[in-house]
Amino acid sequence: MALFWLLLLPALVTAITVILVVHSAISLGRNYLVARRIGVPVRVIPIDHANPLWMAVDRRVLSYVRRLPGFLGDNNFTRYNFRAWEMYDRLRPHREMGDAFVIVTPARIWFYLASPDALMGCFRRRADFPHCVEMTEMLNVFGKNLSTVEGQQWKTQRKIIATCFSEQNNEVVWSESLSLACDMLDYWSRQPSVTTSAEDLRTLTLHVLSGAGFGKFYRFEGHTERSDSSVSASYKSSLQIILENCVLILALGPSFLSKARPWLPSTWKLAKLADTCAAFQQYMTDQYEEEKRATLTQERMGGAKKTLMSSLISASQAENTGLSESEIYGNMFMLNFAGHDTTAHTFTFAMYFIAANPDVQDWLSDEIRAVLGDNTTSPPYAISFPRLKRCLAVMLETLRLYTVVPVSKWVGDKSVPLQIGSGRTIVLPPKTMFIPSYAAIHTDPQFWGPDSLTWRPSRWIQRGGKPGDEDLVTIERGSFLGWSEGARDCPAKKFSQVEFVATMAALFRDWRVEPERLNGGRESREEAQKRVLRLIEEDSAPVLLLQMLHPERAPLVWRRR
Repeated sequence: MALFWLLLLPALVTAITVILVVHSAISLGRNYLVARRIGVPVRVIPIDHANPLWMAVDRRVLSYVRRLPGFLGDNNFTRYNFRAWEMYDRLRPHREMGDAFVIVTPARIWFYLASPDALMGCFRRRADFPHCVEMTEMLNVFGKNLSTVEGQQWKTQRKIIATCFSEQNNEVVWSESLSLACDMLDYWSRQPSVTTSAEDLRTLTLHVLSGAGFGKFYRFEGHTERSDSSVSASYKSSLQIILENCVLILALGPSFLSKARPWLPSTWKLAKLADTCAAFQQYMTDQYEEEKRATLTQERMGGAKKTLMSSLISASQAENTGLSESEIYGNMFMLNFAGHDTTAHTFTFAMYFIAANPDVQDWLSDEIRAVLGDNTTSPPYAISFPRLKRCLAVMLETLRLYTVVPVSKWVGDKSVPLQIGSGRTIVLPPKTMFIPSYAAIHTDPQFWGPDSLTWRPSRWIQRGGKPGDEDLVTIERGSFLGWSEGARDCPAKKFSQVEFVATMAALFRDWRVEPERLNGGRESREEAQKRVLRLIEEDSAPVLLLQMLHPERAPLVWRRR
């Protein structure tokens, strides 16, 4: 019998493979016929680039295919069949095909649009172009949250979370960011060179979020100063492991992992994931119970604090909201992800761009000195933040070229008409994935000038003003999507801006940063700067979010001015 099954196995595998290939081909052909009726250029790829199995191997497979000669190595498959291909092609496909085009896969139709006017119209039509929860459901690790719900659930959760992003909360963000950035600078300035910039920036963003979001304040610990037993280190490590394995955890489910854990060898990856999920769940539970007790005590005393956590607690106790405990944990995890990882990756991109552009550092220092004077430890938020426009411009310019969180929409169960160009109307079929072409719009010379691919923060500042008294330029609505647009834009937009600006102000008033020169210091300053820019361009890719993959390959050196 065993021999029979052994002989039958290859035939079964072959049969299943043939069935899958035939089904995929039929689905691809059906989607192609539907896409042709839209009336825009169509490109076809054989595998959906959002397929979880393909996502695990796409870059590795394509690296071999691209080595093939001629058309075999340069075609639709190699151009469009991997995550974040838009970041590499930028404006090229829209120059070839116009403002709108379609990519057809066996799983779905992907519609790409690069017209700011048309996009703003779509953002205003939330009922016609809802958020696609399929693209964010991997964040349902501990429960549904603001990023993974639609309809009335979304309205309820958005209202709850938006209430705590107040100016009162921004005061805490400002002071925590300044304090932690000063401590981080002190740590960096004591190192001959820093290879842990990205790791240390993750620590800073985590601690800002912990303090301003959850009322838990930690001192900054540099990479070599942390011990594995510290609460903040274990918390950050657990969060990072969960984020890096979101797809796998979602596929199996935390409950499955917890039930399977007693039977798994401790050396297995699944066993470690189960332990990590359990530890992070316990951390959130402890925070939740502690905050419930603190909120109750403060309400009795008439002085309840307003953090993200206290707002979630209040919502869970209000009968008319229907916010469950699972949704509390889901939103805690989402806020940790959105408020920590997104800002940390943006910080890392910005830090390496700044290191490669010493003139920008001088430009920043002039503004910081004009606004803060000698008060670098406790400048007032309400007066200082609005005047630090150059510091904010660094963030805007970084997000323009490297948008950490891409925007996506969805056509629901009914066909939707859409006007593009000069009075031309097309009809998008149901279940079409709708992608605003952020990477194309963000680099279109029509909006950003002939140097649109160059990182130049000064493009955001109006000319003629003095440092500290300048204004941001007015850009066309829909030409910048760093925090999305419309009703589903990022509720923590100002939170992230305050954190970024405060950190820049603390770092660059009296200090400058540059790449460490290789070859025993024989590398010139210009060569080192070009090497860092190449690292940003060639070694950035999405893991869960778009990020620099190996920033440690370019150590940074901090020097006092």
